[in-house]
Formats: sequence, structure tokens, C-alpha cells
Amino acid sequence: MCHVDMAEFHGMLSAMARVQRRNFHLPLPEGLHTSLRQEAAREGRPATDLAREAIEVLLRVRRRRALQDAIAAYAAGMAGTAADLDLELEAAAVERMLADKGGR
Repeated sequence: MCHVDMAEFHGMLSAMARVQRRNFHLPLPEGLHTSLRQEAAREGRPATDLAREAIEVLLRVRRRRALQDAIAAYAAGMAGTAADLDLELEAAAVERMLADKGGR
């Protein structure tokens, strides 16, 4: 039998309470379901863990892409305005890049 003191048990309950989980029913096409199960078996992990990880990665990639798109839209909107890149700074950067390239 495993011995867990009451303080440790209370700590585990507190940690579980902080991570609220919600179920999400997601019907999968047969081929995707089979592939997910096979990968889970190959890694020795539950398929739900792999699915959760895949969703997290997808959402992270989409958030990054949305941020990049917002930055690009802002830059395009500010092109040619006072908020655009300083011409002297741009010239200095080009000079530096050329100097670095020539020094190789």
C-alpha cells in the first residue's frame, strides 16, 4: 500500500482542482482515428494525450501566423508614413549587411 500523508494528499487535490479539464467529443474519420491509435501505441501514450498535443501545436501555429499577419498588415499600412523605417537607419543597415557579406 502506498503511504501519502494528508498534507501531500491535500496538495495533490489542490493541483488537480487548478487544472480544470473539459471534455470535447470529436468524431474522427476512420483513417485518422486508426493513425492516431497506431501512433499512440507506438509511443506508449494515450491517444487523447497525442490529440491534445496536436491541437495545442495547431493553435500555437495559428496564433503565431495571426500575429505575423497583423504585423505585416500594420507595416503595409504604415509604409511611406512617418512611422515607416527611417531612411538613414535603413541605409546604415544595408551598408552593414553588405560589409558583413564582403568580409566572409
